[in-house]
Amino acid sequence: MQNMEQIYKEYFEIVNKYLFCLTHSNDISEELTQETFCRAVEKIDKYRGDCKMSVWLCQIAKYTWYDYCRKHKRETNLAKLLDIEQETETPENEIISKDEKIELYKKMQGLDEKTREVLYLRITGELSFKEIGVILNKTENWARLTFYRGKIKLKEVGEDEK
Repeated sequence: MQNMEQIYKEYFEIVNKYLFCLTHSNDISEELTQETFCRAVEKIDKYRGDCKMSVWLCQIAKYTWYDYCRKHKRETNLAKLLDIEQETETPENEIISKDEKIELYKKMQGLDEKTREVLYLRITGELSFKEIGVILNKTENWARLTFYRGKIKLKEVGEDEK
């Protein structure tokens, strides 16, 4: 087993990107990433190795985010979170202009929460369907189908606006 310093160095960026997808705030995502690794240190003896370390850490991150929302009585409505200016460069920033990205996020608000989360994890978190399934306690096929249906719904919304 790697020591926690190595794990932190190797997986910090992945966990932070995942949390940024949920929060759209660098400050909050960094704070929650630190909390995630603190929790991981406490629970490292429970890691069985039946999933990737990144997936295990993202599961901890997800529950850390839920706890944060409960403690701060924040709504997880992504429309409000999208008003926060992004400060980091991510792969999708190179592909999609800011205006197009805002339009995409607006369209995603019409989707149910699980579909939005799958789309965010796949697009901005760059996770595999298997990893998304593990994080959300669903199957790989469920994640794949949910992503596909979400894309179809987004295309329909785009066609309706034309």
